[in-house]
Amino acid sequence: MDGHFAVIGAGRQGTAAAYDLARFGRADEIFLADRDLPLARKAAERVNHLLGTPIASPAVLDAQDEAGVELWLRQHEVRAFVSAVPYFFNLGLTRAAIACGCGMTDLGGNSDVVCAQLDLSPQAAAAGACIVPDCGQVPGMGTSLIVYAMEQLDEPRQVYMWDCGLPADPQPPWNYRLGFSIEGLTNEYYGDCLYIRGGRTVRVPNLDELERVEFPAPIGPLEAFTSSGGLSSAALTFAGKLDVLQNKTLRYPGSFAQLKVIQQLGLLSPDPIDVGGVHVAPRQVLHALWEPQIRAAPNERDLIIIRILARGSKAGKPTEAWVNLLHYADETTGFSAMEQATGWHAAILTHAITGGRVVSGVIPVEKAMSGADFVAQAAQRGFEVRLDIRPDEQPA
Repeated sequence: MDGHFAVIGAGRQGTAAAYDLARFGRADEIFLADRDLPLARKAAERVNHLLGTPIASPAVLDAQDEAGVELWLRQHEVRAFVSAVPYFFNLGLTRAAIACGCGMTDLGGNSDVVCAQLDLSPQAAAAGACIVPDCGQVPGMGTSLIVYAMEQLDEPRQVYMWDCGLPADPQPPWNYRLGFSIEGLTNEYYGDCLYIRGGRTVRVPNLDELERVEFPAPIGPLEAFTSSGGLSSAALTFAGKLDVLQNKTLRYPGSFAQLKVIQQLGLLSPDPIDVGGVHVAPRQVLHALWEPQIRAAPNERDLIIIRILARGSKAGKPTEAWVNLLHYADETTGFSAMEQATGWHAAILTHAITGGRVVSGVIPVEKAMSGADFVAQAAQRGFEVRLDIRPDEQPA
């Protein structure tokens, strides 16, 4: 057996990660740790019910208590864990993992936090700890599929990604349902994003560069626009190798105009403002008002889309490699498409860590696993990745 595993954060994505760790791993025990014990208990019971074996156990743990997390990891002899809590806890959890010399993956989403984690790579390597940040749907699965698309070409030069997690049955006025932390959602729309343009890493404003992207029925046309966190370390790793690397978020038509109003009102800002003598962060007001309207109900059917175009050359000829993934909620397990893509990708990388297939240090997703290896792992979990290689007929 591979020892004890843990998932810190027993919400929807964390439960999915624990299920995958138990189903495809060789764990003696998996702890589902959360500061909300009833939530942790419910998640552990669900995993055990789905698998028909008492492998998951609930635990109380506060992710913001770095020293407490370190002590808890040591006491329970955790070999590797998934951080399924909001991105702002991940740097402290990284330090705790390094102190214990154990493996860690997280669901990332904030490029500045990821860069701070990468700066700790020498300490992690010295401690024998292997940490892969920025797992999940995008970044994470999207990054792994970018690597897969690039592997199809001898000389990839340009890579474009479009992605989303959307309700299968959109309802006005928002035509969107939230299946993860709202902190992660509003973080995507605030500030800027890391791209590669002209061979260099650049910062591009969020909620900009609107375009229309066509998909077959019943999905139809979607809007695409810039958002942050989708590429993160890949925009650093592939600078100089690629001329262009960018991703855009997909939403149902009309969403862009709504989000621009929210942005222009300043409701995405985390910086407090004075309101009648009281200091209030506009983003927290937005969370309180918006989340109840867009929070996905249990068993609400959703879908994810990841579409990637890699352009370059193969055998000396201009070539395009298209990678497409369309995936729906799983009726057998009850996991949504977003839960599968997010939690299962993190679990796949955690399996790779404990299997000795990732070197020690803080390793970016794009360096942790080959694209072909990830696609093979994804296929075992029911993800159908479609590949189309064709001549590139676009003028140079």
